[in-house]
Amino acid sequence: MTNVKGSALASRILWVQLGHGAAGVDKVLAACSPELRASLASGVKMARWYPLPHFIELIVVIDTIFGQGDLGLVRELGRFGADANLTTIYRLFFKVGSTQWILGRAVRLWSAHYDSGSLEVMTRGARGAVLRVRGFATPHTVHCRSVLAWCERSIELSGGKRVEAVETKCRTRGDDVCQIDARWD
Repeated sequence: MTNVKGSALASRILWVQLGHGAAGVDKVLAACSPELRASLASGVKMARWYPLPHFIELIVVIDTIFGQGDLGLVRELGRFGADANLTTIYRLFFKVGSTQWILGRAVRLWSAHYDSGSLEVMTRGARGAVLRVRGFATPHTVHCRSVLAWCERSIELSGGKRVEAVETKCRTRGDDVCQIDARWD
């Protein structure tokens, strides 16, 4: 089973807390499976591994309660996750690194956040890149959209303007890799 670090779950819970308070968190907990509810109720540990299905379920529950139930909040949650984690833990990187340098670090950081697959980044000049997720054991639309939103926000945080990030391939659609093509000014 694929696992994800607790920081990914914690940022989604923080989004609920900041936007909907304790009552919002209670609504989310009530809608979660008993296993996920137990993990969340005991407090998410940032550095602990959690099953990827818990991450997916949490996002789907949040989207169902606070969105339209169409996965429309995945982008906002992914962008918020980038803000919550990158502007705290890795903020120094964004002060000294270019966008290309930041994306290059993402390759090394993948295994710190997921225990499956790998991330490749290929530059396309000074204002473009292609990101490929290879070998991820359990691809899921929610995860792919989250990575896309994280990529988009990471580029913005590192100085990119008018970012266009598009998922051009996805294993959930039968492709051999999940691929994001990104351009920015």
